[in-house]
Amino acid sequence: MNRVAGELSDLQVDAQGNLRHLLTIEGLSREHVVRILDVAESFLGVNDKSIKKVPLLRGKTVVNLFFEPSTRTRTTFELAAKRLSADVLNVNISASATTKGESLLDTLRNLQAMQCDMFIVRHSDSGAPHFIARHVEADVAVVNAGDGWHAHPTQALLDVFTIRRHCADFTQLRVAIVGDVQHSRVARSQIHALNVLGAAEIRVIAPRTLLPDSIEDMGVRVYEDIHTGLKDVDVIIMLRLQHERMLGALLPSEAEYFSTFGLTPERLAKAKPDALVMHPGPTNRGVEIESSVADGPRSLILEQVTNGIAVRMAVMSLIAGPARPPEPA
Repeated sequence: MNRVAGELSDLQVDAQGNLRHLLTIEGLSREHVVRILDVAESFLGVNDKSIKKVPLLRGKTVVNLFFEPSTRTRTTFELAAKRLSADVLNVNISASATTKGESLLDTLRNLQAMQCDMFIVRHSDSGAPHFIARHVEADVAVVNAGDGWHAHPTQALLDVFTIRRHCADFTQLRVAIVGDVQHSRVARSQIHALNVLGAAEIRVIAPRTLLPDSIEDMGVRVYEDIHTGLKDVDVIIMLRLQHERMLGALLPSEAEYFSTFGLTPERLAKAKPDALVMHPGPTNRGVEIESSVADGPRSLILEQVTNGIAVRMAVMSLIAGPARPPEPA
């Protein structure tokens, strides 16, 4: 484990080895990741009940502190917290004191003074959730809901959870991540999670302008040709073009990108016949994926959204709930 990963592990995990915060997959052990996935499995059944609640976080207050717009992530965190019986506070950052000159630390201290127990943080600056985690009281937890280009750990966890429900043995899997890897916090977290679980091979497929320098150091194989990169893969994870994070023109046009890297039925045929198709969303049809593929029988896109609730319930219950969350059914 490198020095940075070690520091992150010390911040996220207490002396007894329990999760204190969830800021990144980097530095977590396989046992931590598998424990989250196992507990998430036990929560899937809650979604099928007429009363979709368990009392694990009753009396706790969870704050959605989103400095970036989000619908899917914020909503699934809110649903997950409510299904754990927590009280949920959604802070409207556009109308909050931070837009009036108050510092992030002052905002945090004021929310702590209201006896809040957990902060779900999304921020455009990489490292913001880590900063908050270093300054909260000992009994307050922080979950990273996406920070800059850095990490999106719960998205990666719900992705590998979805894969595991179809392909239990990661050591036999070839996984291809296709698209804007350079600006994707999701891709970085997915790569860490897949490596932790021992995936046989992780490929990244993108034009050179959308690949980070030294991406190979993360244990992946790089392809700039989608036809070669998709050959015989078991799982394809598509990424959206993140224009809001691009500095300058990195691509000729969306149409040009789709013609070269978009996932079509013809390109899907390069993968294994039962290959799974995934996308963390939001999905841009006709830019990174064709509608017939997104809506096709091999697509798990909507299943990912459903699984996101169970995975986020698992994360919150392990961090702030009883010492022993329910075992998987």
